[in-house]
Amino acid sequence: MASGDFCSPGEGMEILQQVCSKQLPPCNLSKEDLLQNPYFSKLLLNLSQHVDESGLSLTLAKEQAQAWKEVRLHKTTWLRSEILHRVIQELLVDYYVKIQDTNVTSEDKKDFVWMRARLQQEVEEQLKKKCFTLLCYCDPNSDADSETVKAAKVWKLTEVLVGEQQQCQDAKSQQKEQMLLLEKKSAAYSQVLLRCLTLLQRLLQEHRLKTQSELDRINAQYLEVKCGAMILKLRMEELKILSDTYTVEKVEVHRLIRDRLEGAIHLQEQDMEKSRQVLNSYEVLGEEFDRLVKEYTVLKQATENKRWALQEFSKVYR
Repeated sequence: MASGDFCSPGEGMEILQQVCSKQLPPCNLSKEDLLQNPYFSKLLLNLSQHVDESGLSLTLAKEQAQAWKEVRLHKTTWLRSEILHRVIQELLVDYYVKIQDTNVTSEDKKDFVWMRARLQQEVEEQLKKKCFTLLCYCDPNSDADSETVKAAKVWKLTEVLVGEQQQCQDAKSQQKEQMLLLEKKSAAYSQVLLRCLTLLQRLLQEHRLKTQSELDRINAQYLEVKCGAMILKLRMEELKILSDTYTVEKVEVHRLIRDRLEGAIHLQEQDMEKSRQVLNSYEVLGEEFDRLVKEYTVLKQATENKRWALQEFSKVYR
């Protein structure tokens, strides 16, 4: 990508994700973050051109590789010397123990010429034993092989060990990539889970708002029916009290009283009608008219009293 171009949504996204997972420390950037920050995406891509997979600059990585090469060379040289030193030290210890356990003259103890002549052969034998021991440890099936086969296998043991080491490094690299992928999947899963929870909460709120009105209507109907039932129950209690209070004989007496009152009211109404007619005829009369008015008033009052008594009796028998 040119230095003046920006990271496009489709072209640079995959490259940028590989850069973040291999050449840069894991930052768990989402696609939305990369799209909303194009300058930062450009910076990451430009930075990836100057660093290797370990995060070092290319120049420093080259110097580091050369330094490691020299370290391995010096380490190999030191290991050779260290191995020879330890083998010779073991041979001297064995020789010292041997001369202490056997009857050897002082002259034999100072025979360093003979010791030097056999030193190379003894060192080779000791190294061969150690190589065969290492071979049998790496490949237990080689224990029954002849020395010639063992020597051939020892010659190739370095390549085998290097191959196994490379396999271990490759497995570690794959494990690291899998761990990075797992972290990305976990982060993406967490974001998706949060979005699902938010969506579920919104759906629950909308469903509750939609069903709330229907629930209120059902509750109102229930309260209305319950109120009607309570009114009917009160009316039943009232009728029960009335039935317990008034017997059949009392009801019959009250019915006779009501009939008589109705008959009296009827007669009073007829008298009142006659009086009204008389009042209309004698309206022009003076004192006589006043007397008739008072008489009419008394009749009307008596009629109203009897009508009131009739209404009260009627309430009792409803």
